[in-house]
Amino acid sequence: MKSIRYKISLILLLMALPIVAQVDSVPAEGFWLRYSKRPRMVARDTAYEARQMRLEAKRVRFVYDVDFDAYFDNREYDTRYQMPQTIFNTRLSPSVGVRIRDYSGGKHTLMAGVRYTQRLGGDWKDVQFDPTAFYRYQFRGFDLALGAIPYEQRLRALPDWLLYDSIAYWHPNIQGALFQYSDHRGYVSLMCDWRGARTWSRREMFRIIADGEYRHKWLLVGGLAHLNHTACTDENGPEESLFDDINVNVNLGADLTKYTPLDSLSIRAGYIYGFARERRVSDTRHVHGLLIELYANWWFIGLKNTFYYGNNLQPLRHRIGATMCQGDPFYQSPLYNRTDIFLYLYRSSFVNFYFSWNMHYDGHMLQHQQQIIARFSLDGVLNHKGDKPYLRGLFDK
Repeated sequence: MKSIRYKISLILLLMALPIVAQVDSVPAEGFWLRYSKRPRMVARDTAYEARQMRLEAKRVRFVYDVDFDAYFDNREYDTRYQMPQTIFNTRLSPSVGVRIRDYSGGKHTLMAGVRYTQRLGGDWKDVQFDPTAFYRYQFRGFDLALGAIPYEQRLRALPDWLLYDSIAYWHPNIQGALFQYSDHRGYVSLMCDWRGARTWSRREMFRIIADGEYRHKWLLVGGLAHLNHTACTDENGPEESLFDDINVNVNLGADLTKYTPLDSLSIRAGYIYGFARERRVSDTRHVHGLLIELYANWWFIGLKNTFYYGNNLQPLRHRIGATMCQGDPFYQSPLYNRTDIFLYLYRSSFVNFYFSWNMHYDGHMLQHQQQIIARFSLDGVLNHKGDKPYLRGLFDK
């Protein structure tokens, strides 16, 4: 009897093998596209990994992050475009939220937190709190965020002629929306930053920026469009006016990294056309100029050079100041060259700590600036500890 039971069990086991083999062949290509270092080598995964993926899709995860930034910025300027000063601040940015992965593999994230900026040497009167609260959806290269969104979520930092480093220190969030898509061919990005909600004493202000770049082998083709609008306050006094600032930048470049022993080497040359208008007095200015950028990095040392030649890119700054003109004031000069030489003191997937010596030439005199900037991100420890890419600095260094 015992031998008969063994034979029956063996027959049942052999009959079940095709079913098991069929279950084990469940496709899990999405899993390998996300996690495998060599996704082309494996087209299908095991049933166990597919089940893990399905479980993950059903799971609601509690997520948290802490960012810390410290920046020392000493500006030894003697020019009519800038003022000499030293900025020494720290910023702590804790946030908590939930993340849900849907059945198609998309990630839905809801986060809330605060960005606490402390001016060193100051007191509570010098403290600034910026709330962070956003919804973010990520799926196959698409990235959509709505709310008060950290600028670090941008795929590329805005150029200096659109975002002055002083404003980046004190305006850490995009207040509105950010849409991005990226793959091996390049990226596109669209953001709306609603900088001013209209009140009796505060102007209504917003700007929209679209930019992108296409890559083919060593060729880089990119562009940027910028619309900046500043309206009146509720008081709408006789001296108030509406301002518009529009810029279009097209550029062509080359990524020569693989042809050199350097970690990175690229060059871009572009043309900028601008249109600025003050409606109350019907004052309209047209500006244009040439912009050339060079970026090189090897091991712990880097070089970034920006050369501009053309008209004043901020022709209405004397009327409204930095309220609307968010770019570096040096771009009021018809000739401007900036050279940054920077050294990484420590760099990993969760820390970026560097020293930068920046030299500015405005056509009359050479100006100097020294920066020490450190950025720490807990997300790099939790999710990217083994990754090769380094944490981005505040200004993409």
